[in-house]
Amino acid sequence: MASENDGEMSGDSMCKILKEEGLGKWDETFRKMSVIKLRELNDGVLTEMGIDPLEDRQKILDSILKIWPAAHKVFNDPIHGHMELHPVLVKIIDMPQFQRLRYIKQLGVGYFVYPGASHNRFEHSIGVGHLAGELVKALKEKQPDLNINDRDILCVQIAGLCHDLGHGPFSHLFDQMFIPKATRPSGSLGEKMRTWKHEDASEEMFDHLVESNGYLPGMMEAYGLKLSEDLDFIKEMIKLPEAKKKYKGRPEEKSFLYEIVANKRNGIDVDKFDYFARDCHHLGIKNNFDHGRFIKFARVCDVDEQKHICTRDKEGNNLYDLFHTRYSLHRRAYQHNVVKIIEHMITEAFLKADQHIQIKGSGGEMFTLSTAIADMEAYTKLTDCVFYKILNSTEDTLQKAREILKNIVDRKHYRFLGEIKHKGTPTKDEIPQLKEELAAALPFPRQGVQADGLTKEDFVVLSATMDYGSGAEDPINSVDFYSKKNPNQTFKITRKEVSKLLPVQFSETLFRVYGKKMDSKSLDAARGHFEQLNPVWSDSHVTEP
Repeated sequence: MASENDGEMSGDSMCKILKEEGLGKWDETFRKMSVIKLRELNDGVLTEMGIDPLEDRQKILDSILKIWPAAHKVFNDPIHGHMELHPVLVKIIDMPQFQRLRYIKQLGVGYFVYPGASHNRFEHSIGVGHLAGELVKALKEKQPDLNINDRDILCVQIAGLCHDLGHGPFSHLFDQMFIPKATRPSGSLGEKMRTWKHEDASEEMFDHLVESNGYLPGMMEAYGLKLSEDLDFIKEMIKLPEAKKKYKGRPEEKSFLYEIVANKRNGIDVDKFDYFARDCHHLGIKNNFDHGRFIKFARVCDVDEQKHICTRDKEGNNLYDLFHTRYSLHRRAYQHNVVKIIEHMITEAFLKADQHIQIKGSGGEMFTLSTAIADMEAYTKLTDCVFYKILNSTEDTLQKAREILKNIVDRKHYRFLGEIKHKGTPTKDEIPQLKEELAAALPFPRQGVQADGLTKEDFVVLSATMDYGSGAEDPINSVDFYSKKNPNQTFKITRKEVSKLLPVQFSETLFRVYGKKMDSKSLDAARGHFEQLNPVWSDSHVTEP
């Protein structure tokens, strides 16, 4: 069913299209029109409007045909099969702000460890857009009383498609490891860097995508979107507003739509559905969670006077499979000990290269590797390719960064010595303390200066926290269920009601210890230091490589 506004466009949006076509001289003719009905525009109407010559009228009609009506396109995906995507989604995919995701690895440096992990944010984002549409359409079909309309569906699909636009080089490495350690300039940019996350950039990149492509606003309007409401709605789904802050895009009775792309309530969302299936496929790891089954049983119910997406009571085991899959992927791939140390080394290289990388942004202004987050034109040019730009550079200023990256390529990364299972929640002061104790933990009693010469600078200690998605809490506690007998009444299910074979602890923190010196003598000495480390650091035992 078409939207009630299908085939309509504002005068301002039409003016942006005219500018793209070099027909700005007709701006005033269209700007004074509050609504333009595209299906009614023809050569005769344009002639009556005073648009002459014929060549201009033909260009205007041709430009309209570029955006409306347009056919859906089918994408063949190894995970979801044949996906039919809306013309607006196809238009967004073809834009440079989205195409850059082809050059950002989905698993960051995971490709250095798993040779199959060559997939990118590009195909993941398309998959999320597809699944977002599948879930919201399923809810609409099962529950017509929710009043989900075509505008809602298209907005949810766009949010799914664009949720990762803001990722930087090597995905989470950039916002979680590099930016927090980068030198901050004074003023507003420095303050922005202090709390910046890739979701912030996704919002900004989406704005940049809409503003820099003259056809897109008109195309969105032609397919029924109300830009004054729907652009806010899309960005709110990409980055959810702070708790207790009211949504601007949709009223309270449609708050469940905010749980489809990024579900902060219990972590069950289509983003995870896609990356679990896609990452497992490329890593060669079995995925036990069936997202298709979840979509079949998803239902919107009233919970504490709010509408939330709930699932059937018999789906407890399937959800524990989801949460366990998350933990397993973190343990075996995302936080693999070699992945983490290569991330650390790339971060070191980026920090040394930061001020020596120059990226041209809007108005010709130049930005560094870290300050590019302030300008989306510059940030659009920032992808994993910066690794090879540094690696293949010849400038003396990039020598130290280049040497680190060359060591990674030559597989001369810092060597894993072992890991310690932490007893509780680590504090920020514990890693420096652990490095001090590593240097002091002599392999055997000696007097005076350490014969091996190792200091705390010769060790790297990285923490890795892995859980089921809700920290130390049982994630099932945040899920609401309904029964076949009473589908409108929700209730909680405890872990024991699902199975007696489920875990009782849902989070653990590991300290990974690495030696920076890679000659055999230094490595043997470093292992000796590690073996003698005070057992107070370990929960039960020390795991060696």
